[in-house]
Amino acid sequence: RGDRNYLGNAYMSLPIAITVEGANIMTRSFQIIGQGLTRCHPDFQDLLASLMMPKSEEKEGVKTFTKQFYKIVGHAVQNFFQSVSRGVGATVSTKTRSKTAYRDGDKLLDYHEKQLLRLSANFALTADLCFTLGGRLKFEELLMGRLADALGAIYLGYATLHHYSRRRGIEGLEATTEHALLRLEVEAQNALNEASDNFPGPLGGLASTVMKIGCFPLGNMSRPYRQPGDTLTKEVSKLLTTPSELRDMFQEHMYMAPEGTMHQGSDLVRALPICVEADKVASSLRKENRQPTSAEADLIAKADALRDVLIQVDVFEHVTAEEAQDGYVRPALIGTQERLAGLERKTFDDMGHQQQRA
Repeated sequence: RGDRNYLGNAYMSLPIAITVEGANIMTRSFQIIGQGLTRCHPDFQDLLASLMMPKSEEKEGVKTFTKQFYKIVGHAVQNFFQSVSRGVGATVSTKTRSKTAYRDGDKLLDYHEKQLLRLSANFALTADLCFTLGGRLKFEELLMGRLADALGAIYLGYATLHHYSRRRGIEGLEATTEHALLRLEVEAQNALNEASDNFPGPLGGLASTVMKIGCFPLGNMSRPYRQPGDTLTKEVSKLLTTPSELRDMFQEHMYMAPEGTMHQGSDLVRALPICVEADKVASSLRKENRQPTSAEADLIAKADALRDVLIQVDVFEHVTAEEAQDGYVRPALIGTQERLAGLERKTFDDMGHQQQRA
């Protein structure tokens, strides 16, 4: 964790992430769907309330239960037809869309909003089908995990659209938004597809069929989303690894130490444009087969000097101050010599000789 190790503090915080991971697994595989299914449904809360009415209000409770039950069924039917219609529309718009359509910001927003609406309808239908599991739902961690993945991808998709709509005008933001949304749509699509292939329960076969018809009415054609192509990936990579408005946006609010102060994060940011320019000069020199001018030589030398400084690492004689003291023995080795002395077999060779004698 020396001054030159700008990743040291992040590495030292990994145990925190590991500790929290157990709670994350519980949230994904149980709480998001297990609790959200009843809490977020527009009619289910009133149905539950009707079951808890006192004996004196039994008739009113039965009436409310029946009313809410039909509402839930009607809601499911509405979600089914909405899922089918949006699925067909999304398939057609995806199949006929140009690979460069994202460069028009308005078309980018319109297209991906429709895809997220389609995936939302697919998810809503699947959530309704989960009611067929009854209390068994809480034991179906795999199903709930897949649905949580789909919901998370849809949520992040809307967050990405919101961010783009707020920051429009930054060169390269369309390409990055397109890349992110394509990946999220594939993630949601795959999660829903896997859920339909593995829908559990006594009515799992029927629920799986209804889900496949509702979510993917045209079969494989209704799963049109694909990962970003290499051309788009390379475009985004170039925007993020060379000076650009997009890179400047991601650098906003990043701490920049005063010049002359050792701070590798700040030094990396300041060195990038110099090194990129020097690489361009070096490339042109090779193509033109000529010697650099004085200004070009100075630029290349400056870039080389910056690179040399940035790749240096801290060197320590000892990891801790205790190790520097005379006679230091690592805690794990304390008592090892005495324990070895008391053993009949000191090495693996001794074990082999003993077996041969036996």
